[in-house]
Amino acid sequence: MRKVKEVLRLRWAHGFSDRQIAHSCGIARSSVAEYLRRAEAAGLTWPLPEGLDEACLEQRLFPPSGALPAEPRPVPVWADIHREMKRKGVTLFLLWQEYKEIHPEGYQYSQFCCRYRDWQDKLDIVLRQEHRAGEKLFVDYAGQTVPIIDRTTGEVVPAQIFVAVLGASNYTYAEATWTQRLPHWCASHVRAFKFIDGCPEILVPDNLKSGVNKAHRYDPELNKTYQDLSVHYGVAIVPARSQKPRDKAKVEQGVLLAERWILARLRNHRFFCLAELNAQIRTLLQELNHRPFQKLSGSRRSHYEQIDRPALKPLPPEPYRYAEWLKVRVAPNSHVPVEHHHYSVPYTLVKRQLDARLSANTVELFHKGTRVASHQRSDHKGGYTTVRTHLPKSHQAYLEWTPQRFVHWAQKTGLATATVIEEILASRPFPQQGYNACYGVMRLGKHFGEQRLEAACARALALGTASYRSLESILKKGLDRRPLPEPTPAKEPVHHENVRGPHYYH
Repeated sequence: MRKVKEVLRLRWAHGFSDRQIAHSCGIARSSVAEYLRRAEAAGLTWPLPEGLDEACLEQRLFPPSGALPAEPRPVPVWADIHREMKRKGVTLFLLWQEYKEIHPEGYQYSQFCCRYRDWQDKLDIVLRQEHRAGEKLFVDYAGQTVPIIDRTTGEVVPAQIFVAVLGASNYTYAEATWTQRLPHWCASHVRAFKFIDGCPEILVPDNLKSGVNKAHRYDPELNKTYQDLSVHYGVAIVPARSQKPRDKAKVEQGVLLAERWILARLRNHRFFCLAELNAQIRTLLQELNHRPFQKLSGSRRSHYEQIDRPALKPLPPEPYRYAEWLKVRVAPNSHVPVEHHHYSVPYTLVKRQLDARLSANTVELFHKGTRVASHQRSDHKGGYTTVRTHLPKSHQAYLEWTPQRFVHWAQKTGLATATVIEEILASRPFPQQGYNACYGVMRLGKHFGEQRLEAACARALALGTASYRSLESILKKGLDRRPLPEPTPAKEPVHHENVRGPHYYH
């Protein structure tokens, strides 16, 4: 049922706007505008003539089809208007001016805009997002950077601007960081949570590589470290859909405000360190959050205090400590390589893929979400950190060997064998690197017998080839049973008047 009388009464008797009338009557603004247009065209005034009931008013304003004259005003080609609006710098007011130059009898600006919006609404129905208190925190980086000058070299380094906006109150946080990489990305989140003094329910980032490994419309793959941060603060991460800026309109607006009200005011400043820039940003950020709204009462700060802050979850007792995650595979020796150092895990996980969590001081290893090992982080490249119980019993016995024990065992076989063992251990930068070769020599003694091993070691020493490979070759070919080669006699020194001799050089 049409509410024409009520619309006319609110406009002509009380002077309400189209928006207020639409809200009061529960109808669209376009319907309000259409009723008023038809009433003016019909020559009606307020109060309405006596005897003009609802049925007569309906018939007068909405006659049967064909009774009203055709629209005399030329209608723009809205598709062309829409296409022109996508061009940089083009506004609807400019397009209306061009339209009026061609059609002076055409629509006035308000009707031009209204009809264009009506046409535009038919293209894509947009859901207006209603943000609940304490629900969402939108995060992103501004496209604009701030140059920082190195006092020593004069090099100019662009600083990145991180922006976070609470959905309900528009309370805004901003800071400068050196890069957009994962450590700075996570650290900015920690400081943003501290700034708003609480945790929201949902984080809405853009599909930045630091936060999202693989963007997807329905099931994005989150970075493991970023997910670790969300678990620590008890928030859910729901990235904006790729190429859907409406999903993060709040932070887009926040970025725009940061560029206009903070970065634009700092455009003529010269900064020589990041701390100096962040100090200026904090001052201007406070002004921005306390600045009164144009169409609403209060400010971002007052709305935050009244709406968002009471609904935010409390911060955890300790801030998040940054840690990186890596995919590693267990080697046959029950160790995994992490940044050129090797850490042990239970031998039952050999050849399995694990998740390694690297913090500043520890390395934690997880299999299917369960922690299976934890070690003190080491910077010793090529070194090994081993827990004895992680290895099979045979390997645990192997770890009990020392250089002295290998030499003591070899002396029981013979002097040549002990000498070979000593040379093998001395030929390596670290004695432990020769343990495998020494252990192999022991196995040769068990297989071929200690007497043959001693003979093979004597031959290897005579040939100057004291190594496991040489001993294995001698024993397999039976060369240990042959007599040792005679030592080559030393040559007599040459005496000649032209030979100066060693005394000349002293």
